[in-house]
Amino acid sequence: MLDPGATGRSLWCNASGQYMAALMVDFELNDLSLSPNLLKSDILRHLTFTLGKDADHASLYDWRMALSYALRDRIVEPWFASTRKTWATAHKRVYYLSMEFLIGRIMEDATVNLGLRDMAEEAMASFGQDFRLMVEDEPDAALGNGGLGRLAACFMESMATLGCPAYGYGIRYEHGLFRQRFEAGRQVETPEDWLKQTHPWEFARPEAAYTIPFKGVIEHRGGKDIWVPGETVIASAHDTPVIGWQGKWANTLRLWAAQPTTMFDLERFNRGDYAAAAEPEALARTLSRVLYPDDTTYQGKELRLKQEFFLTSAALQDILRRFLASNTDLRQLPNFVAIQMNDTHPAIAGPELIRLLVDDHGMTFEEALPIARACLGYTNHTLLPEALERWATFTFGNVLPRHMQIVEQIDHWHKDEYHSRPHYVGIVKHHEVRMGELAFVMSHKVNGVSALHSDLVKKNLFPELHALHPDRIINQTNGVTPRRWLKMCNRPLSKLITKTIGDGWEDDLDRLKGLEKAIGTKTFRKEFDAAKRANKVQLSNWIAQTQGVKVSPDALFDVQIKRIHEYKRQLLNILETIAHWQKIRENPNANWVPRVKIFGGKAAPGYAVAKEIIRLINDVATVVNNDAATGDLLKIIYPANYNVSMAERLVPAADLSEQISTAGKEASGTGNMKFMMNGAPTIGTLDGANVEILQEVGAENFFLFGLTAEEVMIRRQDPDHSRKAIEASKPLQDVLQMIAEGRFSPDQKDRYHDLVHRVWHHDYFLVAADFDAYHAAQNEVDAAFADRDRWIRMAAMNTARSGFFSSDRTIRSYMDEIWSVTSAL
Repeated sequence: MLDPGATGRSLWCNASGQYMAALMVDFELNDLSLSPNLLKSDILRHLTFTLGKDADHASLYDWRMALSYALRDRIVEPWFASTRKTWATAHKRVYYLSMEFLIGRIMEDATVNLGLRDMAEEAMASFGQDFRLMVEDEPDAALGNGGLGRLAACFMESMATLGCPAYGYGIRYEHGLFRQRFEAGRQVETPEDWLKQTHPWEFARPEAAYTIPFKGVIEHRGGKDIWVPGETVIASAHDTPVIGWQGKWANTLRLWAAQPTTMFDLERFNRGDYAAAAEPEALARTLSRVLYPDDTTYQGKELRLKQEFFLTSAALQDILRRFLASNTDLRQLPNFVAIQMNDTHPAIAGPELIRLLVDDHGMTFEEALPIARACLGYTNHTLLPEALERWATFTFGNVLPRHMQIVEQIDHWHKDEYHSRPHYVGIVKHHEVRMGELAFVMSHKVNGVSALHSDLVKKNLFPELHALHPDRIINQTNGVTPRRWLKMCNRPLSKLITKTIGDGWEDDLDRLKGLEKAIGTKTFRKEFDAAKRANKVQLSNWIAQTQGVKVSPDALFDVQIKRIHEYKRQLLNILETIAHWQKIRENPNANWVPRVKIFGGKAAPGYAVAKEIIRLINDVATVVNNDAATGDLLKIIYPANYNVSMAERLVPAADLSEQISTAGKEASGTGNMKFMMNGAPTIGTLDGANVEILQEVGAENFFLFGLTAEEVMIRRQDPDHSRKAIEASKPLQDVLQMIAEGRFSPDQKDRYHDLVHRVWHHDYFLVAADFDAYHAAQNEVDAAFADRDRWIRMAAMNTARSGFFSSDRTIRSYMDEIWSVTSAL
């Protein structure tokens, strides 16, 4: 633990009971001065003394690691200083619990926030090394899947930028979700290997280790319930500093790796039972190997519940240890601790915090309950009931018997508290523990992540609980960090912005409104168009190199990148693409706008329908991309293994942002904000944050289509809605007929019969109902893109009006309305 009294030249750390000087540099929070020669010296020092290489024999990996360590040195200083200041001022901290932190590559992001991007590039050039190749050589940290994890990463960066003292808590997954590849169009999952190389940005903290119990029995001793676990593992910490804009503040992302309580069974080994001897380590490491294990089996369900408790218990034990290092009265915990549960995965935090306060610290349940609720906040990210998580009471009670008791106590307390109310909903119901309801009851604030979503959380998701607690649900519309998603990933546009409105917009994104006046000038529009085309040229070259398909940078780049799910409606996109392809074939000499359709995303390993949609997209791409009749007028690109780094290529080059989810299903979306920020108009439904994007940018700069959330609910009441929609749409009939006849699967003509049948008879996400409106909106897109000046104005206006969607704005609101935390800067 950092000594709160350490200041100035020396930072003193406790190591095995002895104090030793660990930092002998002058440093202030606002002093990040670094000369090019000093940076080069630091790089060579790490190359020699950290990596044991000389410059003449160093590989690209060696140079990247040396630069990473040199940059990390500059992050450590504000990291330590921020920690010292938090201790010295007894500042309240935020603790952000999330199963995902999709942080992406760190090196270039660090250079941008430290103001060292150009210096790093020049330093490496002096050694004959290409900085861009180093950036590409760094693996993405496989710590997430989609928007949930990327949001958590943006929030961590914004908290650091705003000087909000915070820890992020997650799991250090060895293999992440999975590495995706395609075989004959099918998704194939293989393990991610990002930790095959040393991760230079983290610090192992073996002293920060906690025992995590599972299973066992409850014994009654001296009038108390005592949990005697049947299994235990050790959660060992690994810390990554998260640096904010201009290096003024840094927070900590603490990831837990699972280790066995007993490392190795020597007796079994000596008996020749070698596999059994290593079994404890193998079983423990299973907890931190894979994100979201397939839970279609009981073993998968048990592992997932164990993972969620592993993360949560380790975090809460760490939080209490830190609090008790400088406080003795746990009743004061809410004055110093704000815990945010990022979706329902950490919902066990309520019962676990009560268990720790009662079983380990001697409180009564009645004393512990209000303390836990005052500390906890819950962010809901989904309107899909299956994503809220419900555990069979048998599974929950078997894995966490003590918590089953506490959950029932919470449920009984809540029922007794509101027994006279007409609306009461139980946490334990129909032999299930409902984690969404548990998170709601145990939180002092519950927030949705867009205005529409928060309204639907009240009306549709938790109507009974909202009636009991009408002031608990509030809205906090999501945002993204402009440092990574504009300043770093879109250098041509960010340079134009700075040239036009000056410095300082990076942490005050509302200043982008200053671009609106410039958009009226031909000079600015020409420069804006040139910046977009430069990004498209780079992406076209990458597509040719990696996908083997030549695309024109002058075509309309139409991009849909997100996890593959029926409600996100990649199926609607590919069906409309087939219809468009057929129209071109019927009249190839018409004045078509050339279009490149780009998809990206993974399907959950057990999600058969989503994987079938992936295969259909790839099968259609094979036919279309080799069709001489349509040629360059239409191409379909689906690069495998979509991740943050791929998004950083695609987003700046996109002309059109596909946000076409079924209305009432997308909580918010953050990809829509990134595209908007980078000058890509949206084609979308009134869903999630699309509603607020439309409000900000204006209807004239947005391609709106489709049923509203209310209309969706009404349409579903008609059991024949899909059949009626198809019979009313000749283009959709033709598309489904082509698929059913095997036009895109000549080797297996009936491959997609089930998928076509779903559209005809089980179209819950209303693909058929919205098809014609989507098709018409795409025609509007073509007309707008053909008018270059109109399109450039639309694109630039999207950038100019994107300021509201900075994650800095979101975090300020969390700080004020949920956490009651002020900036320490």
